[in-house]
Amino acid sequence: MKESYRICIVGGGIIGTSVAFHLAKFGENRVAVFEKSYISSGATGRCGGGIRQQWSARMNVRLAMRSVKLFERFKEDTGMDIEYTQGGYLLMAYSEEEAEKFEKNVKMQREEGLDVEILTPEMVKERYPYINTDGLVLATFCQTDGHANPHLANLGYALAARKMGVDIYTHTKVEDIIVEGGKVMGVVTDKGTFRCEVVVNAAGGWSREVAKMAGLDFPTTSYRHQIFVTESLENFFPFMAISFDGNFYMRQTKHGQFIMGQGDPDEKPGINRNVTYRFEKEMAKKMTGIFPFLKNVRIIRHWAGCYNMSPDAQPIIGCSKQVDGFCYAVGFSGHGFMLAPAVGEALAELILYGKPRKVDISYLDIERFEKGISEMEKNVV
Repeated sequence: MKESYRICIVGGGIIGTSVAFHLAKFGENRVAVFEKSYISSGATGRCGGGIRQQWSARMNVRLAMRSVKLFERFKEDTGMDIEYTQGGYLLMAYSEEEAEKFEKNVKMQREEGLDVEILTPEMVKERYPYINTDGLVLATFCQTDGHANPHLANLGYALAARKMGVDIYTHTKVEDIIVEGGKVMGVVTDKGTFRCEVVVNAAGGWSREVAKMAGLDFPTTSYRHQIFVTESLENFFPFMAISFDGNFYMRQTKHGQFIMGQGDPDEKPGINRNVTYRFEKEMAKKMTGIFPFLKNVRIIRHWAGCYNMSPDAQPIIGCSKQVDGFCYAVGFSGHGFMLAPAVGEALAELILYGKPRKVDISYLDIERFEKGISEMEKNVV
């Protein structure tokens, strides 16, 4: 076991392992990842696996488009088949107000080079006759959106990073961060102390607690989100269906199961992985109404994870101005998986070169809240 590294990453989810992979890819393998449980045990392994570029914030579109480019070559880069498919994303609006927002979003997305369609309810019905379009006002569709297996993606980055010399410590909890004279000096874990120059906070639901170890207060809050999965049906549903007004998302996996979830406006903050019958009952009633083919399909698993929310539902990415060597990629508000490739690349470039080379992330620095320049991301379930 080494006693010192240049960079220590707290969190072995998709964000932490993506940062590690890209650091090693750029030639820096004096890196350690510390995960208090197993790889993909947190939000990554509990998410729906969607990958979309249709956002209401322009810079999120740019970040997501870069991620898609990296997902397209994921197998080539890591050697891992992550069941990635670009089956598209169907965004469904159930109010005139949201339909107007979608049309405005599409105009902006097209300006960024994204190929997005606007569909009337009649067009949706013709294309997808198995969807009940009652109450639907408008939909948008982007073919290059898609989904993948989050467990395999997380493991793909971890194993590829390890092959390039990164050390990954699972079942190793970071208990403190050593800061001397305003500079990061190391991390204290339940397996020992490790010296380092840089600490990356990629702790997901525990991002605020990790920031406090360095004497910083992050405006992130975690909330439970529940998902269930059905038995398998023959594959016929290649896209992800999602509605922000309707408060749902759903996709079919490679093996035929349907994964679906929704947010709960009454959810209390905190880490909570318990599941409720209320969720199953609400989801079953809603989803069988919109997707009648689900009526006789059985639920086979039900789990919960957490969204690590930021005040504007956009991620917080950058390096601290108060504590030299403390960097972060947190507050993804349910979208860490789909943004992870571009975020890992950009943060690795920021750490190594002082500036990202492919996509600008300066607008996502924590200082935006102090300056009052944050933009609310509205496309969130």
